[in-house]
Amino acid sequence: MRVLVVEDEPRIAADIRGGLEEANYVVDTAGDGEDAWFKGDTEDYDAIVLDLGLPRLDGLSVLKRLRAAGVATPVLILTAREGWREKVEGIDAGADDYLTKPFRMEELLARLRAITRRAAGQASALLKAGRLELDTRARSATVDGKALALSVMEYRLLSYLLLHRGRTLSQGELLEHIHGGDSDRDINAVEALVARLRRKIGLPLIETRRGHGYCIPNEPA
Repeated sequence: MRVLVVEDEPRIAADIRGGLEEANYVVDTAGDGEDAWFKGDTEDYDAIVLDLGLPRLDGLSVLKRLRAAGVATPVLILTAREGWREKVEGIDAGADDYLTKPFRMEELLARLRAITRRAAGQASALLKAGRLELDTRARSATVDGKALALSVMEYRLLSYLLLHRGRTLSQGELLEHIHGGDSDRDINAVEALVARLRRKIGLPLIETRRGHGYCIPNEPA
């Protein structure tokens, strides 16, 4: 899962980035509204964490521009404790949720999980495919109740495939959302990762769509 964190306060940005990376997210950052607008419009993110008080271009304007451009990426806005008007304006402008400063990292993670699930049409924190179950809260996966020992990259791949179950995902898209947009890896890294994950799962869940990518179908294999 790839997230853009837009925050002009370096300490807060570093804290959010650290918490997200610890939770297995791929994280990009922007420190002002112009950079946020450019990245949000040109890069593919699973979610955006957007502070409203930004230099060069305020967060509300960034959000309005993104929505006007047709960018549907889920957005979690950060507001000051007394900024209830900003919350209303943000939701009306197209934000999916808001979080009041100061906040606990656990709540930010929970809200991010919720808005990304809703955007993918998933209601539960438990993502299932046949005998496989992935708990996005605990960041763990099981087959028939037996825990799978997954690496960070394997977990990212499995969670992304499950979150977008039924859709064929290209190797390029998977590479971008698992390794990040600045990665120097090639599609061979995705092929190797899929092969390792298939061995660990031990079930024919991940299908190869020749020339298109990979998919976990809606119906169990």
